[in-house]
Amino acid sequence: MLAEALAQRLARRGVHYGWTIAAVTFLTMLTTAGAVGLPGAFIIPLSKEFGWDAAQISGPLAVRLVLFGLMAPFAAAMIERFGVRKVVVSAISLIVAGLLLALTMNSIWQLFLYWGIVIGIGTGLTAMVFAAIVSNRWFNARRGLVLGMLTAANSTGQLVFLPLAAWLIDHVGWRAALAPSIGALILAGLMVLLLMRDRPSDVGLAPYGDPPPAPGHIPPPSGPAPALGRAFSVLAECSKSGAFWILFFTFYVCGLSTNGLVQTHFISLCVDFGLPAVAAASTLAMMGVFDIAGTIGSGWLSDRYDSRALLFWYYGLRGLSLLYLPYSGFTLYGLSLFSVFYGLDWIATVPPTVRLATQTFGKEKAGIAFGWIFAAHQLGAATAAFGAGFTRTEWSTYVPAFLAAGAACLLASASVWLIGARRQQAAPAAA
Repeated sequence: MLAEALAQRLARRGVHYGWTIAAVTFLTMLTTAGAVGLPGAFIIPLSKEFGWDAAQISGPLAVRLVLFGLMAPFAAAMIERFGVRKVVVSAISLIVAGLLLALTMNSIWQLFLYWGIVIGIGTGLTAMVFAAIVSNRWFNARRGLVLGMLTAANSTGQLVFLPLAAWLIDHVGWRAALAPSIGALILAGLMVLLLMRDRPSDVGLAPYGDPPPAPGHIPPPSGPAPALGRAFSVLAECSKSGAFWILFFTFYVCGLSTNGLVQTHFISLCVDFGLPAVAAASTLAMMGVFDIAGTIGSGWLSDRYDSRALLFWYYGLRGLSLLYLPYSGFTLYGLSLFSVFYGLDWIATVPPTVRLATQTFGKEKAGIAFGWIFAAHQLGAATAAFGAGFTRTEWSTYVPAFLAAGAACLLASASVWLIGARRQQAAPAAA
């Protein structure tokens, strides 16, 4: 097989195959997340063509964000049961099908079905838990750094496709703007089929940072557990911990202040203040550039420092930047300042949150536990996606939604210190 041959060739050159797995995961998360981020550029053209208002369009987008999160714990259990490759290829197929069906829609129920349900389920199967599982299985050393890189792919993928989509919408039409995402998803699916493997033992390796396995040694396979039962049994165990509910709340605020608000409504907000849609999409892309640096840096820092302190600063700075945005004047200087501070911690919260979940619930349960925590992220995103659309329709302004999200971030910043310090004792272990 190609993967086994490539793993042996790389090993002879001193390169662990885990880095290939990380690269394929990066591409997959970049492209699937792009499908999550696209609707931010489509609110205005869909409104013009079909006469739907912002609240009507925000409803299906909120459903998509809810499913994107609620699928996460079940995705982790399904990956344990059926394997990474089958689950991810199925997810990509669903997303491509949803995007192709969206080309034919002309009713709001079709937007609910194609973009809300089909794409919501597909993207949910490749959510953040995918990155957590890959980094935990394939890396013992550099795990935080790898998780930061993969997290950056997920968050940045939601931004990098927007400028091109906005340009295509202006010059060709919104249907043509779906083509780059569809092509990138098909490429990612082929790479997963050819190169993805479940565990290092599948190609005769130990996780990166561990000594090589003894010749002829094959780890005994773990018995597959029913996916639904496994997801709920881990939830029942984790829900007894106060740390779980603190992480659940803070990640709810994370989604409230990122995917559902800025990703979905930032372009429309800027248009309300007189900024062209393409320029607003370019500002989002600038945030994506800073997000890459911020999230990878967060992964590096989470290997070395108290994750609670990192989350305190991330949520605090994000909250202040959101409170500042409505008063930035939407000038080049004002938006650039916002893009730097907001972009650096767009989703830098993920590596320290995953580390806290791993320390609290153990490596084997961390993927599913984080899946449930990530579900809170997307519930917050759905709240903001619908709530901001509602304020825009009812009060003709997005400003209250952005101010409320900024205040919630400051509350989350303070609450992370309620997580017991005893959980931090293992923090330097993966440095």
